[in-house]
Amino acid sequence: MNIATRTAAQAPPLLCARPVPIFSFRGVRKLGFVPQLKQSWRLNRKLPINMAWSVENSEVQVESKIEAVRPAEDAFAAEAVEALKAGKVIAVPTDTLYGFACDACSLEAVNRIYEIKGRKHTSPLAICLGDVSDIERFAVTDYLPRDLLDSLLPGPVTVVLKRGESSLLERSLNPGFYSIGVRVPDSNFIRLIARSSGTALALTSANLSGQSSSVCIKDFEDLWRHCAYVYDAGLLPSGRAGSTIVDLTVPSKYKILRAGSAKEETVAILEKHFLVEEVNER
Repeated sequence: MNIATRTAAQAPPLLCARPVPIFSFRGVRKLGFVPQLKQSWRLNRKLPINMAWSVENSEVQVESKIEAVRPAEDAFAAEAVEALKAGKVIAVPTDTLYGFACDACSLEAVNRIYEIKGRKHTSPLAICLGDVSDIERFAVTDYLPRDLLDSLLPGPVTVVLKRGESSLLERSLNPGFYSIGVRVPDSNFIRLIARSSGTALALTSANLSGQSSSVCIKDFEDLWRHCAYVYDAGLLPSGRAGSTIVDLTVPSKYKILRAGSAKEETVAILEKHFLVEEVNER
């Protein structure tokens, strides 16, 4: 039993507005009513032609915004992968928060995420993988106790591991860092995308740096325009604490870098595998 099973349904529900469909006049036109309606606006209310054009133009922008939102269902995973391969950024639900994701090996896409968030490049990005067995392709794992990663993941935990010389990650990702945060969320949709992409996804929370994390897509609505697609799984139930981040770069030791949503369960698993907490020396 991994950590995801232990933490299910523990967090209290949050209230968060779901996006409400917007029915523009462009949709009404398909029913045959808009021509008369526009004529009434322009003749009876005497709206200037340029103002009427502005109304129509805003309709196009709103519709484009709505069309970028998709349900987080397997049927839409293929288009997400195509967007990632084209160097685009997508917004996806995880088992904790909504996040921005891109191809971790695309420097342009990675830089785009930093621009969207207003984040300093000195703050590293984690990677997301489809399966625990993929981790050894991108990080060093041979010094870890057997079955440790399978006990922690998939789940709401970010494990920080040694990057190693054999890592398939581009050196342009988190330059100057010799470790890498790794996520395998307990979320089928993002894992399917990562698995189908054949590579690692750079992953970070879908919000402006320093602002509250997002548990529904409405929380980061102002940032939708920067994404090729926004995938909606409704309100995420685990709260805004995010994943528990644990540093495992020192053999036989661990250090909790962020308590997150599963600290107690994570520590219990680590100590069960005979890891001891690393104490900072003064």
